[in-house]
Amino acid sequence: MNAPRTRLSDTTLLLFSGLSIALLHIAVNGRYGFHRDELLTYSNARHLAWGYVVYPPLTPFLGRLELLLFGSSLRGFRFLPAVAQGLAMILTGLSARAMGGLRWAQLVAAAAVAISGFSLFNGGFLSYSTFDYLWWVLAGYCITRLLASDDPRWFLAVGAAIGLGLMTRYTIGVLIVGILVGLLLTPYRRCYKSLWFWAGAAVAVFVCLPNFLWQMHHHFIWLQWFRSIHARDIHQGSTDFFLLNQLWKTTNPVTVPFWLGGLWYVFRKPGGKRWRLLGWMYVIPALTLFVVHGRDYYLSPAYPMLFAAGAVQAEHWLATLSPGAAGWVRSTTWQSFVISGLSITALAVPVAPVGTAWWHFADACTGGNFNSQIGWPEMVAQVAHIRDGLPAEDQSRLAIATGDDGETGAIDLYGPAYHLPPAISGMNSSWARGYGDPPPQTLIVIDGDPDFLRQHFESCFVAGRVTNSVGIRTSSIGKPDLYVCRGLREPWQEFWAHLQYYG
Repeated sequence: MNAPRTRLSDTTLLLFSGLSIALLHIAVNGRYGFHRDELLTYSNARHLAWGYVVYPPLTPFLGRLELLLFGSSLRGFRFLPAVAQGLAMILTGLSARAMGGLRWAQLVAAAAVAISGFSLFNGGFLSYSTFDYLWWVLAGYCITRLLASDDPRWFLAVGAAIGLGLMTRYTIGVLIVGILVGLLLTPYRRCYKSLWFWAGAAVAVFVCLPNFLWQMHHHFIWLQWFRSIHARDIHQGSTDFFLLNQLWKTTNPVTVPFWLGGLWYVFRKPGGKRWRLLGWMYVIPALTLFVVHGRDYYLSPAYPMLFAAGAVQAEHWLATLSPGAAGWVRSTTWQSFVISGLSITALAVPVAPVGTAWWHFADACTGGNFNSQIGWPEMVAQVAHIRDGLPAEDQSRLAIATGDDGETGAIDLYGPAYHLPPAISGMNSSWARGYGDPPPQTLIVIDGDPDFLRQHFESCFVAGRVTNSVGIRTSSIGKPDLYVCRGLREPWQEFWAHLQYYG
């Protein structure tokens, strides 16, 4: 007699899928090195505050938590991003279930998140984009449960998700606009009369209030940073091809039929009318970002809810086909997902051997983000070597000046092993931390402009050059020469007051 066959539940399969992608990241995340943006977060994590020039405080707080749990381990510093992508997959699958999707729809929606290039890459390093993605998905899931149950108490969870989003990255503001306008454009405009809606809004305000007060105290300095960085992005062409890049760069070409199908389902199919708010939560942010020339990847967190809707629509369509045709479509879908997933993993996950043609191609596909992980320990060792060659009087009043937040974080991370002093920089939040007391007399300058240095110091000379063991010219360090400078021509307070810049 055959033993009864055990069938795993849908929830178990979703949990297994999320765990699998998290374990993939954990297994390979120790390769290469800290990313430039991770070093920024590392530096900020050592100086906890309710806000920073570049972003709200939650990402540095999570970085500090990882430092307490895992020390300065690269794999440990990337543990929570790996978990975040796994959770985003699970929540997307649960969103499909809330919309009536069965097992196939749930797993397809979750898999679409797993193989989206932006999602996959950001599961592999600590960035505010990683957690921003998660909070958008969480907000979308809570809205879906609200629409499915017609229970306004879900607004409390929506408010919590939005509050966490505002404590992570301000671009979630376009999602807030999408929700508020979307409610007005659907029968759910009645929710504006619900006390639960306003209670949810109060939760969001309460969660992000400390950062709002910090920004107000600092004259909303983030707006100054954003204007600077946005002008740079437009000048460099980083905002070009916004709509075209949604078809391949922000998601994955094989998932395009699902998110387009999701839009069709919620706007054109009678059965999708109930979920129309989800469509507006995509369309309004997309139009807003297009009009203001936002970066293409700013919209990436809006796709998981469309994956869920599109998978449900596809499942409904499959039910109208013959068993043979439906089976062929399901099989073809999984085959395309597997092939595309393996391809994107080879490019977006740090598995390529450094310096090979494969690595250079993957680096180009990720916008130089692998390049930004190379050479930091060697740079700090070279700075220490220059310090060791200076006279004792120079070493006694020495500071290391950096031109970039990544370089600052590298000195903070690797410098203690060489007993180097903390880095000083005029960039972003580092400027507010000052130049030390007493002021330095001698500087080792990383990534400095020679004309600027000679203008402000009596003596500056090239003392070394940044290199690395793999011979790769890294884009993170714009000027590889290392300078030793002495004799500031003006008082430090006056010099520092005009040194602040954004990047």
